[in-house]
Amino acid sequence: MERLTPQAIIDSFGKDLGDGFVGGSVYECEVAVKKNKFRSLRVEVKKSAFRDAIDHICHLQEYPHLAIISSSDLGAEVELIYHFTIYYGHHLEELSLGLRVKLPKSDLKIPTITDLIPGALFTERETQEMMGVEVVGIPDKRRLFLPEDFPEGVYPWRKDEKGPPDDMLRVLPGREPK
Repeated sequence: MERLTPQAIIDSFGKDLGDGFVGGSVYECEVAVKKNKFRSLRVEVKKSAFRDAIDHICHLQEYPHLAIISSSDLGAEVELIYHFTIYYGHHLEELSLGLRVKLPKSDLKIPTITDLIPGALFTERETQEMMGVEVVGIPDKRRLFLPEDFPEGVYPWRKDEKGPPDDMLRVLPGREPK
């Protein structure tokens, strides 16, 4: 597979996804004693283009590495960022790629990517139980971290009424209770 420059990768998402592409940027900095370049790409897509974006990443590198799905409660939306590494194994050409998609809280559903990246199963399960995002088609819906007796409909990483009630929270040492 041809390795593209970081900007060419951003442009390829725009070309491939059309109006499903929201935007993208490249961040570069020098790291370590030898001042090697670290390059990070940020790509945002609409929910409707999410699966096409994952497929596009799989065409950039046959086996992209998915590290984790991070999530944030933004109020009316939940933001998911799929953290990938591509071009690994090629000295000084490895790229970090964050694929961002925002889901309205009125429709917190995203399709599974385990058919394309089987290792996504664990981070998809974590996203379901901690943020309340339904991963449609996930092959294993069991909880991963929370005990079975944890209340249904309560999601530890949410900041709204679906987050944990005050009586579930503990005060960390050095902090005062609310």
